[in-house]
Amino acid sequence: QVQIVESGGGLVQPGGSLRLSCATSGFTFSRYIMTWYRQAPGKERELVARISGAGGTTYADSVKDRFTISRDNAKNTMYLQMNSLKPEDTAIYFCYAPITPNWGQGTQVTVSS
Repeated sequence: QVQIVESGGGLVQPGGSLRLSCATSGFTFSRYIMTWYRQAPGKERELVARISGAGGTTYADSVKDRFTISRDNAKNTMYLQMNSLKPEDTAIYFCYAPITPNWGQGTQVTVSS
């Protein structure tokens, strides 16, 4: 049974940092490209960052140089280190795997003073 569980969200002041985790089970994690998405209120879900099984990465322009995606294939877990957070980073952050059910439940990130 495939499980995808995000954690690490919370309330942080502008300029602060958070580290999100995406813990998975039930599939061969190392074989799959994994992706972080986010969805802000009233907006469409958008890609934040993507990482291949070997560690190759891509980022949305809006988060480049501030966010770092990584993975630990031994722990079946993906991470998103978010630095220099801005109010416009406020959203629910989702982990996506190309295997059903595809999505976790999401974790809320709120950047506000």
